[in-house]
Amino acid sequence: MKAVILAGGAGTRLAEETIVRPKPMVEIGGKPILWHIMKIYASHGINDFVICLGYRGYVIKEYFANYFLHLSDVTFDMATNRMEVHQRHAEPWRVTLIDTGDATQTGGRLRRVRAHVENEELFCFTYGDGVGNVNISGAIDFHRRQGVRATVTAVTPPGRFGALEMAGDRVLAFREKPVGDGGWINGGFFVLQPNVLDLIDGDSCLWEAGPVEHLSQTGQLAVWRHEGFWQGMDTLRDRNHLEQLWASGIAPWKIW
Repeated sequence: MKAVILAGGAGTRLAEETIVRPKPMVEIGGKPILWHIMKIYASHGINDFVICLGYRGYVIKEYFANYFLHLSDVTFDMATNRMEVHQRHAEPWRVTLIDTGDATQTGGRLRRVRAHVENEELFCFTYGDGVGNVNISGAIDFHRRQGVRATVTAVTPPGRFGALEMAGDRVLAFREKPVGDGGWINGGFFVLQPNVLDLIDGDSCLWEAGPVEHLSQTGQLAVWRHEGFWQGMDTLRDRNHLEQLWASGIAPWKIW
């Protein structure tokens, strides 16, 4: 099975990091968040990736072009122009990198990689800026049982501020950064039938608008509820929070 990952956005709300690299290449624990997302999928046996490039896509190409080298011990013999590899640690991934345009919207990017997924029974699809301990295998099994064209993973985002539970002039309880407000949001980690690509009409199509709205209105969008950890990386605050979790050794999304 293949996983398609959107990696073409400029990440303007994370400009401190994305001025020189695309958002999915912002690092958590010394590895791009894109790598973390791929490791989540790989932990469920999905090792074939199609990555939709856009803004500064060459940075992602260069990362994977040198991936094997970065993870190995090597000796460079300058006199003979030879390289000797001593240890190899690279994952068994197949990574297809497709330039989907700098200004293309999310649906348009998916449409541009059609040739790589249209013959699949189904495929996974997600954004390049969110991690979680999502049971992807469970979502795939659930999708098959539902008999629909698409399944979205719903998550409850973490709250940003502490919450007060009050009665009159007294505080009854104080909860530091509770989980959201009880509302479910789109957490990515979709499971899709290839025929959803027929709903995308061009580069300007937002996946979350026309196609998803059509699927929901026709009863063809199922929801897989994920009640565990999920965190998007929209701001420097989010990035720092993920970095702190990784440094603590208890990063919840590290399921490999």
